[in-house]
Amino acid sequence: MKLTIKCFAVVADVVGGSEAELDLVDCGTVNDLKQALVGRYPDLERLSSALLFAVNGEYAVGGCVLRESDEVACIPPVSGG
Repeated sequence: MKLTIKCFAVVADVVGGSEAELDLVDCGTVNDLKQALVGRYPDLERLSSALLFAVNGEYAVGGCVLRESDEVACIPPVSGG
């Protein structure tokens, strides 16, 4: 299945834009997506343990099964002060 992932901040810098498209096996999970992103964009490896994902506007755990129609966002670590 083809997924479009919305990317923000440093993730957008690494992937070269505000969206990334990936092909993922049917019944792929958020963990599968994270592995595919790091495989395609190795510079994300240093952030991988801190990346969060939202599916259809809700934070998603690693085992969440994705569907092609899902809206997916990759959220990098955020800090402020």
